[in-house]
Amino acid sequence: MPTHVGSDEAGKGPVLGPMVAAAVRVDPDDLPAAVDDSKRLTPERRAELAAEIRAATDAVGVGVVSTARIDAPETDMNGLTVAAHVEAVAAVARDGDPVYADAGDVSESRFARRVAGGADERGVSVDVRAEHGADGTYPIVAAASIVAKVERDRRVEELRAEYGDVGSGYPSDPTTRTFLREYVREHGRLPACARASWKTCDDVLRAAEQSALDDF
Repeated sequence: MPTHVGSDEAGKGPVLGPMVAAAVRVDPDDLPAAVDDSKRLTPERRAELAAEIRAATDAVGVGVVSTARIDAPETDMNGLTVAAHVEAVAAVARDGDPVYADAGDVSESRFARRVAGGADERGVSVDVRAEHGADGTYPIVAAASIVAKVERDRRVEELRAEYGDVGSGYPSDPTTRTFLREYVREHGRLPACARASWKTCDDVLRAAEQSALDDF
């Protein structure tokens, strides 16, 4: 089977930390047989497979979107997801490579066009096929999802080393919400790792303001 490129992202929805996309360039037959959608794997198994995937691939590319970039008023998550995929794909793809991507837009065809166009602007001409749930259909996209998730997890671990227990970083995580509330109560502002434009942060800031008024 010829060499393909797969791409996927992790961390689109959290309130803490960056979004990370990854692309892998490899003959799919060379991938570990246990490769699966990263969400179905334990963190330990993901880390093991990520190392095996990196050893099997021709190249691995990573695109990182910081919290500051996410919060910038002129950006939106669809555009940033495209940008992250483009950065990762352009780092590994060669002209003519078939690229399979997990679609980060309601329109699969639009996402494919935008990723292909972005790669072309970086000097790489590729044919992109984007599908929803591609990480559950194509092992090469599942491999990219594993690498992206492990890299995102590594960056969350760095946040824990800096701030203490921040939880998973997702808005639904009580530990994450407690971390944000206590940080704002202690410092009077959000931590730099928080996506200030997220509704969760608005809720935390409003609750802190109300608490201050009640105390007054």
